[in-house]
Amino acid sequence: MASVVIYTREFCGYCARAKSLLESKGVDYVEHNATYSPDMRQEMIAKANGASTFPQIFINGEHVGGCDDIHALDRAGKLDPMLAA
Repeated sequence: MASVVIYTREFCGYCARAKSLLESKGVDYVEHNATYSPDMRQEMIAKANGASTFPQIFINGEHVGGCDDIHALDRAGKLDPMLAA
């Protein structure tokens, strides 16, 4: 199973949707809650090539984007192979 990391913040509907999709697929992930951590948010932005919205998701160290992006990957049939790698 792939290594999945997701940067989130509290009260974020997009974060909840992205986590729900991952959970529906039985994926274990590491969540970094950056709500109260400007340093963690800056770390996320640096790793995500400047993307500053929440969530930001990484699969096997590769930045795949946010909630809309991971759902688009799923609709296109590309998410499952990434998660299986």
